[in-house]
Amino acid sequence: MSETDPFQLFADWFAEARESEPNDPDAMALATSTPDGRPSVRMVLLKGHGPEGFTFYTNLDSRKGAEIAANARAALLFHWKTLRRQVRIEGPVAPVRDAEADAYFDTRSRDSQLGAWASWQSRPLDARATFEKRYEEMVRRFEGGTVPRPPRWSGFRVTPELLEFWSDRPHRLHERRVFTGTNGGWQEGLLYP
Repeated sequence: MSETDPFQLFADWFAEARESEPNDPDAMALATSTPDGRPSVRMVLLKGHGPEGFTFYTNLDSRKGAEIAANARAALLFHWKTLRRQVRIEGPVAPVRDAEADAYFDTRSRDSQLGAWASWQSRPLDARATFEKRYEEMVRRFEGGTVPRPPRWSGFRVTPELLEFWSDRPHRLHERRVFTGTNGGWQEGLLYP
């Protein structure tokens, strides 16, 4: 593989970001939309990447989960300010296998696992104390045992059809390399900045 392989190029850039970014080099903006095209965007954390796609985890009943269920396409954006680079990704979204979600959930801290049970993500909350009470209820419920993955918590994988690698250049003469999926391969090109 070379830098004409978009997945290797991403892996190289991501490794550099992990060395240089002071906070959350795995943070990515995730854009979804309703079936009628109403967009929404939020930050999530990348939990896996490779030729199979880019993986993140969430509550399936969250706004993003509901939007993906209704319109299984998304866009991702990584912005690594210290490197003066960004990567855009677009493509269809599919759920990860249960075994994969279970394996990732097992790596989370116990407090994060309990938080996944306590949170009704994206639903209205009357007071912070209500959430804290639900969290304490989960602490008691799972005391002394393992915390299983909640049934409405899992992961999604964005399978890229397009990857764009943007590099800052002086005088706004930036470099934009774009990879577009073809039948089993990638076509590389450039875009005007």
